[in-house]
Amino acid sequence: MLTIKRVPTLVSNYQEDVLEGNVMGCGRKCLGKCCMPVSVLPLYAFKNDDNEPIENDIQTLPEEECQMSFLNNLLLGLWEERMSQGLFRYDVTTCETKVIPGRYGFIAQLNEGRHLKKRPTEFCIDKVLQPFDENKFNFTKVGQEEVLFRFEPSTDYKPHYFSGMRVNGGISPSIVAINVSPIEYGHVLLIPRVLDCLPQRIDRDSFTIALHFAREVADPFFRVGYNSLGAFATINHLHFQAYYLSVPFPVEKAPIQKILARKGLGGAGVIVSKLLNYPVRGFAFEGGNGSTARDLSDAVVNSCISLQNKNIPFNLLIAQCGKKIFLLPQCYAEKQALGVVDQELLDTQVNPAVWEISGHIVLKRTKDYNDASEEYAWTLLSEVSLSEERFEEVKGYISEAADLQAEEDKNINPEKEIPDSSGPQVASHMPPDCLVLQ
Repeated sequence: MLTIKRVPTLVSNYQEDVLEGNVMGCGRKCLGKCCMPVSVLPLYAFKNDDNEPIENDIQTLPEEECQMSFLNNLLLGLWEERMSQGLFRYDVTTCETKVIPGRYGFIAQLNEGRHLKKRPTEFCIDKVLQPFDENKFNFTKVGQEEVLFRFEPSTDYKPHYFSGMRVNGGISPSIVAINVSPIEYGHVLLIPRVLDCLPQRIDRDSFTIALHFAREVADPFFRVGYNSLGAFATINHLHFQAYYLSVPFPVEKAPIQKILARKGLGGAGVIVSKLLNYPVRGFAFEGGNGSTARDLSDAVVNSCISLQNKNIPFNLLIAQCGKKIFLLPQCYAEKQALGVVDQELLDTQVNPAVWEISGHIVLKRTKDYNDASEEYAWTLLSEVSLSEERFEEVKGYISEAADLQAEEDKNINPEKEIPDSSGPQVASHMPPDCLVLQ
């Protein structure tokens, strides 16, 4: 059985004594341009090789080879360290969580603290692309005590870790920080090039960093998510979220049917499938035999940029250690604005972002948690989904943007497909207080 290695001796930014006694920057030790260039922070330099073939699924490896990666241990240890210091707004390990009985295994969590203490949205919800506004909350205002480490590409195609490294004043570092209003164990934020103050929109460089993050952690129970504006992102400063969940997300178990493909050299390429018999219509991107991380990244990024430019809100889930990526366009906020969402759903105050759409539903009221059923989850997520006609239109945008050709798998009968168990099985290496009740 794998266990979590506690790493209380790791040097973090507030344990460094290099700057002790000296007031530098604005004196608040924030992530802004005033303090970052004079800061010393831990640095994880990831293996930067986009042309490496996408490996076989981690589940196919022998158990003795499925060891926790260094980055996995590092993240867990530093996150727990911040928890012990009381930096979170509430203790997420005390939140009740259960798997809802049914075919799909939707997961419900009662999290009253997140509802009461989460930062409100400060921008309009009908535009996917909006300029960055320095007067609104953004991550440059976050204190460095919330930072776990910088996450930057290495220069020699090998991963490295430095417990304290001065920030180069000529670069804008990418940061991994705790989410102070966590949904689950290990909930963190990945903030690409924090000093560039990028708005919440997908670009090639930032998505590549997120994909490398999932690959380097190398744990199938660790997923990386993204919400566009209009799809329940609450901060217009570019960021991804990630956390551990010890059971499969329902979207990971949903049956899929191949609909698009792009062939590369030697037969390598990217395969795009659509979800079958799932309440939200969506796409699953996977690499074909011999394809590289860059092949997969390019297809996803080009698709996202197309949706952004057409003002179509969407969510992303990077699963299976970066080998499978779900693109989920949605229209719930639009329906809310038009007044066509059932009042009972609105009363639950659930904003279906990437985690909810993937099947992990965060509920704010005890009554809703006690009454949670597969029927409720299906009804909520069905309101999120595009119509069949609109979905086909989006499929056309993606095909054009990512240079994909129609290639439908005719051997699948969508009506007979049922959820399978393609997602990772129950984790044995997660701490007992973050395991989901069965």
